Amino acid sequence: MLFSGLFHPSFWELVGVLLVLTHITIAAVTIFLHRHQAHRALDLGPIPSHFFRMWLWLTTGMVTKEWAAIHRKHHAKCETAEDPHSPQFKGINTVLWTGVLLYVQESRNKQTLERYGHGTPDDWMERNVYSAHPKLGVVLMLIADVLMFGLVPGPIVWLVQMAWIPFWAAGVINGLGHWWGYRTFQSKDASTNLVPWGIFIGGEELHNNHHSYATSAKLSNQWYEFDIGWMYIRLLEMVGQAKVKNVAGRVRIDRSKTVIDGDTLQAVITHRYDVLARYARSLADLTQQEVERLAHRVSMPDGRKDAAALARSLHREASDLDDGERAAVGALLDHSATLRTVYSMREELVSIWTRTNATRDQLVHALQDWCSRAEQSDIAGLQRFSQRLRSYA
Repeated sequence: MLFSGLFHPSFWELVGVLLVLTHITIAAVTIFLHRHQAHRALDLGPIPSHFFRMWLWLTTGMVTKEWAAIHRKHHAKCETAEDPHSPQFKGINTVLWTGVLLYVQESRNKQTLERYGHGTPDDWMERNVYSAHPKLGVVLMLIADVLMFGLVPGPIVWLVQMAWIPFWAAGVINGLGHWWGYRTFQSKDASTNLVPWGIFIGGEELHNNHHSYATSAKLSNQWYEFDIGWMYIRLLEMVGQAKVKNVAGRVRIDRSKTVIDGDTLQAVITHRYDVLARYARSLADLTQQEVERLAHRVSMPDGRKDAAALARSLHREASDLDDGERAAVGALLDHSATLRTVYSMREELVSIWTRTNATRDQLVHALQDWCSRAEQSDIAGLQRFSQRLRSYA
């Protein structure tokens, strides 16, 4: 009797059902909460919009306004003390294992909700059901699971459903997504892509791509990356229940283009995170060799002779380094004219898209001058990078 319910699946059938149910929840988070509500990257039709909202009420108890506000604040204050869940400040173990507690704590911050929670649903259902009684939905889900699967399997299914988003979204994405993985783009934050195949967590695995192009409805960017959430969005578009508003443009290279003009400038600014990543890769070998040559003279802030960490610091903005890291970088630059050139040229390149008081013509001239000096240098990696930069179209 303990196991009796409307359905009597085998163990593996129950595992399959669980994966389907939790995947629907993941899809609701990435499509509705994240891409639609928080970033307005797409519009959703009334059918999927209300279904996702109802499903999240049943399987997570999360309030749309709270989730969107907390996520928007994360982007606005990323990797600072005000970031609701930065592992750089709160520690990777804290975010990975207790990320849901950080979410609950921030959801009680009325200033966060007032400043960042604008534009979220405010209809009768939201005011009187979803926001008014967030715990009712998860209780109804528990009752439904018991009725469908029985008195013992039902609560187990329910517990997995309840733990799925707190662990994978609040813990893994917010934690590991800013701690471990590969970086396609040199964004200002510490975001990483966990794996190139965004299937298990709906595409959210491609977190560095997202932070580089936050308003893009598509999270995959390279040919080898796959975003299953984007596939679902395209299917919804086909039946008239979604309309994509923004997608990150791909870098277009025209090898025949050698003259820097306004189009080059616009492409460089638009794809600035790709530009910085390419710069770092173009000069990675040279930087590593120079750092290894000087590593015995320079230590990281904790005293380690870590050449790889020192090399990475050279390709980060000075404002993102702590005092110890800045001191280590300064020591490296004092001992190497080559590294001084690599570092200063990177800083000048960044200034091209951060000079808000310069005219378009002035910025085009600055980019032209930068490329000329790069190509006149005796650094082969810098010369190759400059020639590629001219081809941005």
